[in-house]
Amino acid sequence: MFFGINMLNDWAFAFSISVPVHIILRSFGSVTTMMMGWLRGKRYSLLQVLSVALLTVGVLVSAWADSEGKGKSMAVETESSTSDFSVGLAILLLAQLLSAWMGAYVEDTYAEYQADWTENLFWTHFMSLPLFLPLGGPLRRQYAKLAATPHLDLKGQLASKDSLISSVPFISAANQDIVLSTLESLPSGLLYLLLNTLTQLACISGVNLLSAKSSAVTVTIVLNIRKLVSFIFSTIFFGHALSGKMAVGSAMVFGSGALYGWETSWRLPRERRGRRLEGEKHGMNAKVGMNGEAKKER
Repeated sequence: MFFGINMLNDWAFAFSISVPVHIILRSFGSVTTMMMGWLRGKRYSLLQVLSVALLTVGVLVSAWADSEGKGKSMAVETESSTSDFSVGLAILLLAQLLSAWMGAYVEDTYAEYQADWTENLFWTHFMSLPLFLPLGGPLRRQYAKLAATPHLDLKGQLASKDSLISSVPFISAANQDIVLSTLESLPSGLLYLLLNTLTQLACISGVNLLSAKSSAVTVTIVLNIRKLVSFIFSTIFFGHALSGKMAVGSAMVFGSGALYGWETSWRLPRERRGRRLEGEKHGMNAKVGMNGEAKKER
């Protein structure tokens, strides 16, 4: 399922699904995960449902603002045929539903077996490797294209390379040129692939760690907040101004995230503790009453 979900998400791009449309549909992860959790017997309070709905709207507004700031259109118009676009939407919808079901299933698995998150991380990736064998030909061709890309002139492009590299604590001054020379020896395509692999490793490790310690809905909420932070960071990094829509979307996302956290981590646990204490108190009173009746009979 892990392999299939990721392949479906990537395959959707072959059917003229743009990145903005991809972001929009995947922003409903919290909603679909909550639906799948409900089908698996979980129940959510009204405030949890409202906060998830508000957070989803906030992410959509932020994605809209981010797209406008970069001159991209959020319209779903496409130059390809309507049937191809519909197939792409269906693929994304299927991937979204499967991802939500897998999230709820993983949550139940952690709760029942208390498995270690590194175990899940290893086996989901290791067992997916044989499934790439039928794709060996295309993968080799893609690798050959990446290996044929030109090398980067980092020493020429990074005018402030000394201050940049020296800011990394584990790289000594004597090794700065070695690091740059090593990076320059790699084709740019392979270098970007390596960097992408490392960031993906950090990302998926964090997701698995979070999945082991919180619910599936909480994981999707954190991922949506992370998506918003990425929007804000890219807007600032590339010199764009934060628009009013981005501010509104940010307020909605952070506010609804805080509301969900308060409801899930404070109010509901407090309510459950109160009911449990009330039940224990009622049981003790009943026991005392029974003891009193027994003494009277004696």
